[in-house]
Amino acid sequence: MPICPRISLARKRPWGLRWRSSIWFVTAVVNLGITTDLLVYSVIIPVIPFQLENLHYQGVSALTGWLLCAYSAGLVLSTIPIAIYSEKHSSRRIPLIFGLVALIISQILLMFAPNYAVMAVARVSQGISSSMIWVVGLALLCDTTPEHMVGGQLGIAMTGLPVGLLVGSPVGGALYSRFGFHAPFIFGSICAALDLLARLLVIERHEAIGWGVDPWAAYLPPAGSAACLIEDVHRPQASVPSDSVLTVVETISDRSNVLELGPITSGLPRHQSLAGRRHDDEAALVRKPSSLLSVITSLVRSPRALTALFMAFVYGIVNSMEEPTLPLHLQALWQLDSSRVGLVYLATFLPALISSPVAGWLADRIGTDCITVLCLTLTVPWWLILPLRKSLILFIVALALQSFFVGGVVPPVTSELAAVSRNMQGVGYAHVYGAFNLAFGIGTAVGPVMGGQIYDHVEHGWTTICAITVTLIMLCILLAFCYTGPEPLLSKVFRHHVVSKDLAASLPKKQTSRPHESRSGP
Repeated sequence: MPICPRISLARKRPWGLRWRSSIWFVTAVVNLGITTDLLVYSVIIPVIPFQLENLHYQGVSALTGWLLCAYSAGLVLSTIPIAIYSEKHSSRRIPLIFGLVALIISQILLMFAPNYAVMAVARVSQGISSSMIWVVGLALLCDTTPEHMVGGQLGIAMTGLPVGLLVGSPVGGALYSRFGFHAPFIFGSICAALDLLARLLVIERHEAIGWGVDPWAAYLPPAGSAACLIEDVHRPQASVPSDSVLTVVETISDRSNVLELGPITSGLPRHQSLAGRRHDDEAALVRKPSSLLSVITSLVRSPRALTALFMAFVYGIVNSMEEPTLPLHLQALWQLDSSRVGLVYLATFLPALISSPVAGWLADRIGTDCITVLCLTLTVPWWLILPLRKSLILFIVALALQSFFVGGVVPPVTSELAAVSRNMQGVGYAHVYGAFNLAFGIGTAVGPVMGGQIYDHVEHGWTTICAITVTLIMLCILLAFCYTGPEPLLSKVFRHHVVSKDLAASLPKKQTSRPHESRSGP
């Protein structure tokens, strides 16, 4: 059902309405949420094994692995209900707030857990909180951002991923060594409290429009301008029903003076719509409640959606396969201790801080198809170098460059899913990002197990892992070339070939007609 904001002239507007509803503030809040999620996830990794030993448990390594599995279970199992709830209700902010409450509760439970069962419950709660930011947070960002800016804003938000991983483990280890077991969880709770404050300040776009402020106003060409007309000519119209477009209707009664946004009929011209100043961007004000079966059916029928979700699954596998194997490989080959392995990880996280926003910005300008295929293709050579055992410096450079290009894949993939949602009736942003979170979560659950088993039981295990990674990336390149974007690269190449062939066929006819024309002249 359409969300019908009410513009009240009687009540006082919220303070800071413009900046609290602005695109950049919402982007910063989602970025902070992703950073907090990954920081809290990684800050406890160095300390949990020691706490299990203090509680006199045996088989600490296996128990720690099951705690990681509990986190993945909470993330995967909660994704679908969260996505459905978010699309059925008007507010994205409420589930985001509940997600942070769950995160703070998980930190308190871990801090005072008397046994392993309470730790497992806390990790499940943490996984549920993670689903909130990755499903509802990304959907909120797409609601707030005009279509032509989505890739860039997603790229900026995604920089929270390497920042959280980069800060979490070193800070957790340092706090544990200096202040004891409770310190990392107190630090995580403080970060979560700051994130909660930021989420409470957010004003969603449909609420801001209810107060007469549209966050998109400064970023869209004015109605009737040349830029707007050119964009309308070249862009296909989104599939939004005519009765879901919102327009301003003035209602006067004895009790209040309110401007109410309501549906318009298909006969009214599009320029009368408040959100219709540019093609069909009013779709962001419309929630798309649909049954789970219809959403799944729509996504399965879309090769474009399946390709993006497969790349999310492969991204989860590739990243998580390194976690149990890379430290062992570095120790076995170059005798690096834990502190030096941490420095190598630093080299892998920093490049993604650059590639993520750059890739998102480029995706908005040259298309998700080009930037996705380009980043995937440039990843392959560095994975072919990683099995070499000649030089540690060469290994670190190759690891950093593959991280740079792999990090550049995520923003165009998430932007591609946003485009799928806009052009698929009944499928909202929370639906596609719920599917993204589900695919990524399954990948991160499978990756560590697969990587660990291969490294332990296969001769030349690291080389085998690199070969599997290259194979998966090559498959992603093929699928992206064939299906990514509104007009995939394969279609563009085929169309160019057909046009060139038609031109070549028409040239001889023109050349043979000239002599005849010259003889028939006066």
